[in-house]
Amino acid sequence: MNNNVKREKSLTMTMLMTPEKANFTGKNVHGGEILKMLDQVAYACASKYTGYHAVTLSVDMVLFKNPIKVGSLVTFHASVNYTGRTSMEIGIKVISEDTRDNSIKNTNVCYFTMVAVDEDGKVMKVPQIELVTEDDKRRYNDAIKRKEIRMSSRHSK
Repeated sequence: MNNNVKREKSLTMTMLMTPEKANFTGKNVHGGEILKMLDQVAYACASKYTGYHAVTLSVDMVLFKNPIKVGSLVTFHASVNYTGRTSMEIGIKVISEDTRDNSIKNTNVCYFTMVAVDEDGKVMKVPQIELVTEDDKRRYNDAIKRKEIRMSSRHSK
């Protein structure tokens, strides 16, 4: 990994929701398909940022706000919100666009904690995130709060 490389901390992917992704009604996309795509987007964002492979450590608050219709275009907006020593939080916002009536809905929000690993699965150090904008700082602080909540809930059990 070249430490002089400018790190891309955000990623946008758009996918067409085809019939094989449908739930049992046949009209909407199965939630499990969305979860699989979210994991792939989190991996792509984390891997692009670190230059390493990444594995999922945890998923926080997958909120399904609106159903996604089969035939919709779905855009995943991912960003590295926080970096620790070997892990990072990837926030993902999902927007669905109905291609027939051009209506747009915010359908999902979630947060993945990803860990960087090398080719042999050895945990690697993550480049520290550079906080440039006020939005970067807000996302970072919100991620710290989520991490504190996760840690306190683990210790209270």
